[in-house]
Amino acid sequence: MVAEPKMWFLTPEEYLRQECAAETKSEFIGGEIIAMAGASLTHIRITDNVTIKLGNQLEGKSCEVFSQDLRVKMNEEGDYGYPDVVVACDAEVEGGDNLTNPVVIIEVLSPSTELKDRTTKFEAFRKRDSLLDYVLIAQNRVHVEHFHRGSNKSWILTMLDVREDELVLDSIGCRVKLSEIYARVHLPDLRPVPQKTVEAEADSNSDAKSTIATGEFS
Repeated sequence: MVAEPKMWFLTPEEYLRQECAAETKSEFIGGEIIAMAGASLTHIRITDNVTIKLGNQLEGKSCEVFSQDLRVKMNEEGDYGYPDVVVACDAEVEGGDNLTNPVVIIEVLSPSTELKDRTTKFEAFRKRDSLLDYVLIAQNRVHVEHFHRGSNKSWILTMLDVREDELVLDSIGCRVKLSEIYARVHLPDLRPVPQKTVEAEADSNSDAKSTIATGEFS
């Protein structure tokens, strides 16, 4: 979703009262109201692709996938957001409308929301002990960043940028190929790589088809 500039500051209780009566959705982070605007066709296709693939794999299980219409209580400080995709197991809600136990959060990055998704929203969501996976998906190129909470509560980052790669979500027993995430998505053509360069890289690395980078932080 596309975020507009901040407008005013409220308490969490005031935000919830206003949100229940509002015709359009707004997120609430650190007292700041952030109105949500329409998404691009690419954004919608990626979100739908992920929702469908996860939903099919979770059929008959206690975990279920929700799209961006479900409000999630990020932490006990009273921050609230509408993730593009969220998975919960035995979903718990507060006040009838606010999910409190997300296991997987997935955001499709937009130019106006990328910084917020990477910083303030991730910082807020990390305070939820239930959250085990936080995923950022680029919509202008094939690129996925997967943050997984390790056993020592540090976060391990895996970056995927080849269509044959798989996003593996062990927390809910699901796997989604990047080719499935980006199905029907038309991305800008990249400059062709000279054939000699491709052959040289393949010779130097027998597993050159996949570019996966990993890292760890607390």
